[in-house]
Amino acid sequence: MLPFSIHIEDGAPVSEQLTQAVRRAILKGDLQDGDRFPSVRSLSVELRISPTTAHKAVSVLKSEGLLGSQPGVGMVVRTDELPSTNQRLEQLSPALKQILTEAKSLQLSDEMLCAHIQKLWKEHS
Repeated sequence: MLPFSIHIEDGAPVSEQLTQAVRRAILKGDLQDGDRFPSVRSLSVELRISPTTAHKAVSVLKSEGLLGSQPGVGMVVRTDELPSTNQRLEQLSPALKQILTEAKSLQLSDEMLCAHIQKLWKEHS
């Protein structure tokens, strides 16, 4: 069983969907610093994807510093630092694009939308 959830859909490359799912799990705290991370082989078997696709996703996550190798343990999650602001904002982009599309279809201005977001932000703080 994988330590994060993922629902693979048509449209985006599977490796990108996998990297997004892992980033989201790290940001939500589902994966924490030092947690063991599945091997490329385990990922490919569990998700029924090619090892090449799993390897591509793992390579991206390693290059971002979110995964690392630990002798005697294998691959582990690295969250010593939060991902960059740009990476965290990019994580929100798909949901924000959907909200923008919906707001435009409702003929709401950007000022109206920003004011509503700020109101909701204060309610959740």
